[in-house]
Amino acid sequence: MLRNLKIKNLALVDDVQVGFNGGLNVITGETGAGKSLLIGALRLLLGERADKSMIRTGETSCSVYAEFGLDDSSHIDAILTEIGLESCDGGLLIIRRVITETSNKTMINDEPVTLSVLKRLGNVLVDMHGPYDHQSLLDPAVQLSILDAFGQVAKTKDAYLFEYRKLREIQKQIQDLNSDNEDDLERQIEFLDYRVNEIETAKLSAEEDAEVEEEHGIIANSQQVIELANGAVQALTEGEGCAFDGLVAAQQCLNQLIKLMPEADEWHAEIETAVTSVQEVVRSIETSAAGIDASPERMQWLDDRLTTYHNLKRKYGATVEEVIQNCATWKQQLSDLRGRDKKRGVLQAEREVVFQAVERAGLKLRSQRENVADNLSGCITKELVDIGFEHGFFDVQLSTCEPGPSGMDEIDFGFAPNAGEDMRPLRMIASSGEISRVMLATKAVLARHDQIPVLVFDEIDANVGGEIGGAVGRKLAQVAECHQLICITHLPQVAACGTTHLAVSKSVQDGRTYTEVQLLDADSRPAELARMLGGGSEVALQHAQEMLGLDLPVG
Repeated sequence: MLRNLKIKNLALVDDVQVGFNGGLNVITGETGAGKSLLIGALRLLLGERADKSMIRTGETSCSVYAEFGLDDSSHIDAILTEIGLESCDGGLLIIRRVITETSNKTMINDEPVTLSVLKRLGNVLVDMHGPYDHQSLLDPAVQLSILDAFGQVAKTKDAYLFEYRKLREIQKQIQDLNSDNEDDLERQIEFLDYRVNEIETAKLSAEEDAEVEEEHGIIANSQQVIELANGAVQALTEGEGCAFDGLVAAQQCLNQLIKLMPEADEWHAEIETAVTSVQEVVRSIETSAAGIDASPERMQWLDDRLTTYHNLKRKYGATVEEVIQNCATWKQQLSDLRGRDKKRGVLQAEREVVFQAVERAGLKLRSQRENVADNLSGCITKELVDIGFEHGFFDVQLSTCEPGPSGMDEIDFGFAPNAGEDMRPLRMIASSGEISRVMLATKAVLARHDQIPVLVFDEIDANVGGEIGGAVGRKLAQVAECHQLICITHLPQVAACGTTHLAVSKSVQDGRTYTEVQLLDADSRPAELARMLGGGSEVALQHAQEMLGLDLPVG
């Protein structure tokens, strides 16, 4: 349950700490005193977005803090473990949010988390019902979710949704294929075919690109290359005083020196190696120079090939590798376009198979829904009797429809408030007071089947009064036997049923407005109920004491 709620510098709230207990916690106070600020603070702690306009005038930040004590924290622990946080210690869960003009900090047990994590925790911690949420009961999607929650069909619904999503994906692919304009497709095929054919005809390779570039550079400077090569050959072996002659002369000298100095033999060997190296270099130079084909025909071929590479890289990619990769991509696109009729046929056949799977899953889901619909009708009808509809009747009507995200069923909640009246769709009931009570009856039924520890009702008793108000209060107290309830109310009949009563008031001090929350006890509670009854007269006070079942003073 929610144990403590602390609020600082939020709108009219300066610094307030509120303690809650198990059972039915009622919150009362004059209109505008700040009751809804408590609920607003709780909404922030459960993941609602915040902005700096919430900060109390004159302050730089606001904060909200909640402490939950959970008898069973398994659902919360599963989420915490999934995001890498420690489980609740002894069922203790602390949520804190700090909002400044430039930042928004969210903490779970003193560890930072995202707002999406906070929302996930909020979904299993608190069920909140605002003053206008009863209108959501008119939404068929909400009605279907209520039936599914009551019937606990989540696994069957997930299995159906898995097949349905596959069907939608196939249908989308077929739709995409069918939506293409044939003329546009033909132009696209022609365009891709031209690109692919141009690239493949050129037979490109990165190795040839480099070789052509190199050879073209050599032939373009062939005369200078040959002259320099011949000059190198002459300097090594042919000219007067060439390197080869010098080495031979050195060999002859060393032949004589070996007789006088034994280490000259090593020098002689090194000179021999140098002679061999010179001869090999000369042969290599002569071979390379002789191999240069500087004919006009070869130069023309190189020019053409180089132009091909440059043009294709300019049009289709910065490098040869990129051009080849793009060609492969376009070739696949071309194949897909040319094979779209075949692909459409394959998808249509696949669609039939998946559609059958969707129907099977949908029929299974429908069967489970039909099995629990009458039970839900009976349970809600019983709850409605307790809150003033003695002859009322509630009905859940299911009909078939085309497969959709929620199944193959349409739903309509029907309601006959009084004896002798025909059953009508709930959406045709004009009285918001009646719809509010139907919502309360629905919540009362679902509360016995879910594990959410805290239920919050913000003015669910709107537009009801008198004995019906008392019946609503008793029903809330009944639901509070298995859940902690926090209820904002304007009805003294409802407030009298609370096990914990908090009164919210506001005051002006030094030109500033302050909201205060007071925990009422047996002495102070009758006065608050008397105020709600219409004033502080002795009659109102006596009535309040009677509502609380207090012994009246002897007078």
